[in-house]
Amino acid sequence: MSRRFAFAVPGDLATPTGGYAYDRRVLAELAELGWAVDVVTLGADFPSPSEESLAAAEAAFAALPNGVPIVIDGLAFGAMPELAMAIGAVHPLIALVHHPLALETGLAPEDAEALRVSEWMALSAAMRVIATSETTARLLVADYGVPQERMTVARPGNDARLPRSPAERPDGCVVRLLAVGAVVPRKGYDTLLAALATLRDLPWRLTIAGACDRHIEASVELLADTVRFGLKERVATVGPVPDQKLAELYSDADVFVLASRYEGYGMAYAEAIAYGLPVIGTTAGAIPEVVPADAGRLVPPDDPAALAGALRELIGDRGARNRCAEAAQTAAARLPGWRDTAMRIAEVVETVG
Repeated sequence: MSRRFAFAVPGDLATPTGGYAYDRRVLAELAELGWAVDVVTLGADFPSPSEESLAAAEAAFAALPNGVPIVIDGLAFGAMPELAMAIGAVHPLIALVHHPLALETGLAPEDAEALRVSEWMALSAAMRVIATSETTARLLVADYGVPQERMTVARPGNDARLPRSPAERPDGCVVRLLAVGAVVPRKGYDTLLAALATLRDLPWRLTIAGACDRHIEASVELLADTVRFGLKERVATVGPVPDQKLAELYSDADVFVLASRYEGYGMAYAEAIAYGLPVIGTTAGAIPEVVPADAGRLVPPDDPAALAGALRELIGDRGARNRCAEAAQTAAARLPGWRDTAMRIAEVVETVG
């Protein structure tokens, strides 16, 4: 059996988001497992591709030998239904879905519906579908018509971490909060700032690590909120950071917090668990699948008051933070490694190759 397939990714594979990090790590692990993977780079304008991008994608797929399996990242796959049907007649197609395109925050209703229909049509052309969480898999079966027998879950992997002991700092010291994720509406930074604005009586500092150029309006709003709420001295936005710096931020933090409106998996939440951090998040999407109940506090999305309550508890109670940190350390041992993820994907490719 051939151990070769193509992996199609929209835009720059080095883009600092969870989805691209997933793709990068899987490709690296597959290479170590002896797979030859032809990376096909698609246009950067997905999931709203131009005619030129679709034509270029069609040409790139046509250049592959007939019959070679193709894994296509869902950011592109769901936006090319006609092309998926055409190339599916020549190549076994596998869709890799991080989260449904229609669930991105801020879409106009008509745009969300158009993406939902487009992705539903494209998925019908896939021989197999890989989701990155059980939550997303159930959604694709229930709402997108993907047959259960075509569905596989390949959860994001995680690098092994050294056990982390809760920081022994005196009561009353500043509690270091960390949020990791691009500044886009879906990550809920507006909700987080509104919650923190009610906690100025407590000792805390927030560091936000994530790209600020993905959604200019959200970045402008974040800056405006820090000024409007009088938090300029308490909130530091450091942009995307190298892996080593990100590791330092996780290691130095006391609490991870992110008010996401939806996550298809939530790699930053899992990373926080891997570092043994207490986690404050929301119940949206797959987050409850990633964050055990005793490892933090999950509240409804778009609820600043509930988020403020969870923050007040963990900022003000070191014992509660320590108990959540211990639960996170226990949960970290159950996280899959990247080799496990790559092997799941390889197994799917083998079924269609």
